[in-house]
Amino acid sequence: MKEAEIRRLWAANLLRAFSVILTAVVPAFFWDGFTVLGTHLVWLCICSVCVSTLSIILHLVLTPNVTPKRSSFAHKISRFLKCCVYFFMSCILFHAIIVLYGAPLIESVTETFLFAVLLSTFTALQCLCTLGPNIQAWIRVFSKNGAVSIWESSLQITTVCSILGAWFGAFPIPLDWDRPWQVWPISCSLGATFGFMAGLIIAPLWIHWNRKRLTYKSR
Repeated sequence: MKEAEIRRLWAANLLRAFSVILTAVVPAFFWDGFTVLGTHLVWLCICSVCVSTLSIILHLVLTPNVTPKRSSFAHKISRFLKCCVYFFMSCILFHAIIVLYGAPLIESVTETFLFAVLLSTFTALQCLCTLGPNIQAWIRVFSKNGAVSIWESSLQITTVCSILGAWFGAFPIPLDWDRPWQVWPISCSLGATFGFMAGLIIAPLWIHWNRKRLTYKSR
């Protein structure tokens, strides 16, 4: 395993984590009264857009292309449209799952959907950037010993951490503490964000510590 590739992974993950931090700090200089808690829906939109944009740029610049390169413009347009459809479908799926887990069905629809978009940005979008619109590749990566590169191992860790963070973030909501961050879906979205950022740091550390026993085989 090349150290240069691990360094590229470190750079990409740290930039993603830094972009999340900036979404909570920079808008306050241009928007009076902006806070992550007070204007949470706005922050959800800003965070989703910034992380999505940076992830796409990093994919084009740093990460290797796991599919054969094709110069056909029609193929690129088709692939882009498929990715858009997959991302939208993942938002709908997460929205449905969140409702099944207890989120309001009719009330707070906007809040629930924007949280689903954020969760899709942390999970499905990263899969689309790394694997493309290939469901079989997604299934392979999230099966046991399915990763064939450090980028796929990082994808596994960040996706699991994001989902677990969102799940743990739901625990304080029913408690009678009457805190502002208990309002739906603040604690869940913050949990997903912290989980995503933790995964970004844990992934390269885990890969570095286990690099001697990690043997990736092409499939």
